[in-house]
Amino acid sequence: SSAELVADDPDDPYEEQGLILPNGDINWNCPCLGGMASGPCGEQFKSAFSCFHYSTEEIKGSDCVDQFRAMQECMQKYPDLYPQEDENEEKEKSSKDLEATPMEASAAKEEKGSS
Repeated sequence: SSAELVADDPDDPYEEQGLILPNGDINWNCPCLGGMASGPCGEQFKSAFSCFHYSTEEIKGSDCVDQFRAMQECMQKYPDLYPQEDENEEKEKSSKDLEATPMEASAAKEEKGSS
């Protein structure tokens, strides 16, 4: 093959750099962010993520609560774009509750009958 190995150019903006660029900046184009840096809540995401990344607090990010709250409030306005994971958990819990209900009801009847 006539393929040549070319040294990576650290200044190539299209090169896959990962989440953190060599200079320590956040690579907002990293596919690992799943497009979160763009879209209707992109600015809120960038604000919260930057705050966390550069946080020097003993509990990293503890100084970023307001930014994360703003991001969450924005995302809740767009549930189709930013599905909430806990919605699925709630559905699972409610279906488990429904499954448990007949057993609890029959147990309650037995208790009434035995007293």
